Amino acid sequence: MRSTRAIVMILLSLVAGVAAVILAARWVGQQAAQNTTPVVVASNDLEPGVPLTAVMLQQAPWPASAVPAGAFVDLKKLEGRVVLSQVFKGEPVLEPKLAPLGTKGGLPSLIQNGKRAISVKVNEVVGVAGFALPGSFVDVMVHISDNRNKPVSKIVLNRILVLAVAQEANRDETKPKVVNAVTLEVTPEQAEKIDLARSIGALSLVLRNPIDSKETLTVGVQREDLLGKEAVVPVVAAAVSSVASAPAASTAPRRVIKARPPVAAASRPVPPATVNVEVIRGVQKANSEF
Repeated sequence: MRSTRAIVMILLSLVAGVAAVILAARWVGQQAAQNTTPVVVASNDLEPGVPLTAVMLQQAPWPASAVPAGAFVDLKKLEGRVVLSQVFKGEPVLEPKLAPLGTKGGLPSLIQNGKRAISVKVNEVVGVAGFALPGSFVDVMVHISDNRNKPVSKIVLNRILVLAVAQEANRDETKPKVVNAVTLEVTPEQAEKIDLARSIGALSLVLRNPIDSKETLTVGVQREDLLGKEAVVPVVAAAVSSVASAPAASTAPRRVIKARPPVAAASRPVPPATVNVEVIRGVQKANSEF
């Protein structure tokens, strides 16, 4: 009898324990539901320039006290919006990562307000061996001749964003890609400088660290800066002396060499010389030959 009573008490204790766990879990769930907010997140990775659709988005519970600024609750408000910067799967879609309302997809949506996009022709060397990829920053250097017709190389633009290479704007690529054109994001004034520089000289791109935002000011490099003034002066002096001696050589008097008369052939004998003497006797003349 006592053993049966003990078993019943144990079973009642187990039932009460399970019921308490269920009630506690339900209560915690209710409390959590009251302290969360549905936030729109990406259902897959989103690339820049892509218009959003309902398939790309989903709602996920987010702690009410930790909802990021610019987050969305309604999926319908995001349909048709264009992604400005990459969004990963499960990440909330925020207003700063979207292009303004009314923006169409593609490269134009990636251009910031007040900026322009300009393409420059590159090759493997100018394009930094293909490491100038979308999302990276470069300095623009030009090689031209100055007012004294001396060659000079100088960095004219600092920290320019690469929007696209060829027709690719995907910023996930890390493998070098050699292309024939690179599109840069610049201000209108910078676009004018690039257009003038590529028409009068040769452009080169200088890759820089993305976190390095310090502007570099240089005076440019000329030939004497590479070789030194001591090495350039002898070359210039030799060129000047050669130019100065050229007119003197052209104005010097010319020597005239007279041709010698031809020598008679020695094969024919020379006849002996003869003398004629005229003798006058009275009115008579007589010639004598010696």
